Amino acid sequence: MSILKLLRPINLLLLILVQCVVKLALLEPLNITLGLNTYSFIALVIATVCIAAGGNVINDINDIEIDKVNKPKKVIVGQKVSEKTANYLYIALTFIGVCAGFYVANAIGKPSFAIIFIIISALLNFYATQLKEKLVLGNVLVSFLVASSLIILIIFDVFPGLNEQERDTQLLATKTILLYAGFAFYINLMREIVKDIQDVNGDQKGDKNTLAVAIGRKRARNVAFVMGIIAIVVILGFTYFYLYQYRTVAFYFVFLIGGPLLVFCIRAFSAKREKDFKILSLLLKLIMLAGICSLIFYAEILNYESITLQ
Repeated sequence: MSILKLLRPINLLLLILVQCVVKLALLEPLNITLGLNTYSFIALVIATVCIAAGGNVINDINDIEIDKVNKPKKVIVGQKVSEKTANYLYIALTFIGVCAGFYVANAIGKPSFAIIFIIISALLNFYATQLKEKLVLGNVLVSFLVASSLIILIIFDVFPGLNEQERDTQLLATKTILLYAGFAFYINLMREIVKDIQDVNGDQKGDKNTLAVAIGRKRARNVAFVMGIIAIVVILGFTYFYLYQYRTVAFYFVFLIGGPLLVFCIRAFSAKREKDFKILSLLLKLIMLAGICSLIFYAEILNYESITLQ
């Protein structure tokens, strides 16, 4: 059970859900030529999940002393799971993930693409061991890696099937995935800032130069608040200019994404206690989930757009 908690199963399940929604609710209904069949897609999910799980483990290994301050009752590595076992687990998960990545790369006839999984694994290690303590850079990197779980479907599923006849629809699908990857990057960046505010005491003792440590909890909270306002404006603007003719999708964006973002901003404006920031972090995770799930409606829109282009 302790090892399972170390892997952060909820986050991994969300990762699986995100990739399945993109594959099954967006790409498959468009009836375009894709690079991944059922087996190679499952292998891609396994590769992504194992590498992400390995990243969670190495992150906890390097945060043992900080976690003793921030969440003393929830420390796993060094107490419930030995550091040696955790290191073996990290190596095993990363190895399985990279091997699954090699299988996927060969399945689409692009064996050189396997380097992508090695690079992602190396970046996760670099984040946990070096970059996490750098001001903002660590937040940006981990947010990019979250977005890459979407971008990787363009590389391994859309790109191998490119052809002249389906070019317009494939381009629309690619743009949509990139749009959602940008959304995931931005929301996760907000969440990383909120988590840094929540963990500021341990980060200070661990000499981590996070935004909350550098400018203080209140100013960092204000940054998250402003980012939330910007997100609301973008969501409402996007809905007004691009989705107004699709009532169901527009309703979803305004009330199930814009609404929770408004709640986030209201709560962030007065957040002070660690409990407040924990709720904000959870709220952002739910907002990201709601945003990705809106892809369920997008295949219909893209089908309409592709027809109008013909």
